[in-house]
Amino acid sequence: MSSSTAATAAPTGLTLGILDLSIIAILLGTSAVIGVYLSFLSKGKNPTDEYRRGCRQMKVLPIAISLITSQLSGMAIMSVPGEVYTYGICYIFHILAMIAAIPILIYAIVPVYCENKITNCYEYLEMRFSKATRQVVTGTFVGGTLLLLPVYMFLPSLAFSQVAGIKVMDITTMLCCLSVVCTLLGGIKTVLWTDVAQSGVILLLIVFVSVLSILRTGGISTVIENASEGGRLNFDFRLDPRIRITFWNTLGSGLIMWIGSIGMNQSSVQRIVSLPSLSHAKKALVLTGIGFLIAALPYLLSGIIISAQFFGCDPMQAGVVSKADKIMPFFIQNIAGHITGLPGVFLSCVFSAALSNLSGHLNSLAGVVYFDYIIPHIRHTEGGANTIMRLLVIAMGIYCFLGGFVVQKFDSILQALATIGGITMGANMGVFLMGMLVPRVGSKAALTGVLFSITVMASIIIKAQMSIEAGHIKYVPLPTSIDQCEARNFPRILNAINTTTTVSPFTEKPPLVTDAFSSNREFSIFEISFQWYRFLGALLVFVWAIPMSYVWTSDRRGKQSSKLFSPFVRRFLSESNTEEPEGLPLKGPLQKNTTELEINKISK
Repeated sequence: MSSSTAATAAPTGLTLGILDLSIIAILLGTSAVIGVYLSFLSKGKNPTDEYRRGCRQMKVLPIAISLITSQLSGMAIMSVPGEVYTYGICYIFHILAMIAAIPILIYAIVPVYCENKITNCYEYLEMRFSKATRQVVTGTFVGGTLLLLPVYMFLPSLAFSQVAGIKVMDITTMLCCLSVVCTLLGGIKTVLWTDVAQSGVILLLIVFVSVLSILRTGGISTVIENASEGGRLNFDFRLDPRIRITFWNTLGSGLIMWIGSIGMNQSSVQRIVSLPSLSHAKKALVLTGIGFLIAALPYLLSGIIISAQFFGCDPMQAGVVSKADKIMPFFIQNIAGHITGLPGVFLSCVFSAALSNLSGHLNSLAGVVYFDYIIPHIRHTEGGANTIMRLLVIAMGIYCFLGGFVVQKFDSILQALATIGGITMGANMGVFLMGMLVPRVGSKAALTGVLFSITVMASIIIKAQMSIEAGHIKYVPLPTSIDQCEARNFPRILNAINTTTTVSPFTEKPPLVTDAFSSNREFSIFEISFQWYRFLGALLVFVWAIPMSYVWTSDRRGKQSSKLFSPFVRRFLSESNTEEPEGLPLKGPLQKNTTELEINKISK
């Protein structure tokens, strides 16, 4: 169903009252006020340092809250319930993977940043390998972030449009302007404190809607019974990598994603390094893991509750909702739209999560572009750096607005982005981990490993998309029906069934097909689930680089500080293989290539 058809078939949007508009205005106004206040306080301070690191004066709690909300974006509010509603509870292992990710971050990754006083995570790649390695990985970061930014804008706009009936691009324009203003006024501090102000609103919505929907459905026992009968509570432990979602691929994908998005993404790393010390960073990460699980599990449970609420009366099959990403806004409309102020709370939550991601990515992207691509060609001054980075934020804001016109034409936004991101995300994480865990690997092996991984993954993903277009891969959701709509008293869905022609999604499958839960085709790596893309991409870096390290010996062996490796790896290093910074200044050999040393001298 096209977007226009879906919009026509969908029920009339809710009317936003004065209270709803007031809630939205207060939340968004708070973000702007925080930015103005912090901008005023930062006058007279080093603007570039303030913009990039918060001058290492941030507190543990706001950093932890900021990291939590950055992982639970507007996409999560919209997509996680839809994923569980469509394919079942197995997605829970993607969330639980955070339990394993936090210790890895604390003991293997973050100490390397803190002990080497790294403020840009891509700076590590130049220190450990070479400037070329850093440039390749930062290039993939910039490209991937540019793909994500319009989507962060579009999804909350889509929710606002469905609930309130306002044009998507009108809302996108407002959100774009607000995120740019917040980022310009206060830099990273505005992002952090805005996250703190918004996180309570997000948690309030999830808890309130979950409790209300359980009561409306008939209690926990009814929710479990309906969800179980609909197949939403089944776990899949099969080893076939072609199955769309299993214990293995969600756990592996989740582990790679959380480690990469927190420990190897500049948007998150700049939050962590804004803390005063490593001990503060460890505390923040522990709080992040605990808080993430508390906040994320209700997202997943709401998908189960939605499947129980619409058991026997699927709004997607009836044509009321065109795709799973829209099921959460419709759910809010259906069970609580009559409560004054709740639409405003819901939209505020979606907007706040989107604003957090947008501001954080705009801030970090501007810093990466400036320090990696602009400063080598200009004479750096603090005033000039501040101006250029602000101009970059404005330019990217305009790009996000224009990108919204393209994104709104996509039929399956989230899966498409997960697939595209699979080309580079695994490779990026792989080279970071290899640098910290495998001392013998040098710059040539690392750089070619990244290129090898990206090339192989691009080939797999392009071929997979061709198979999808040819009908060889077809992800059909779990079975649903519309035969109980009248008995369950869903007049809006009944009205849609009676006034429109509905098409069942369970059409006859081709004789040989790989679907969401099985495959009768011969095994092909080109048909593996997209959940494996990140994991496979990271693995390919190791598969290439470790053997090649015996062909190309490390060009810096005996010249690198042991602090460039994870703490538990250092105990296996002999003194002859490494030198401490006191014996050999770490950044000395890189001074010609590392412009940030020049920046520090100017700042002093």
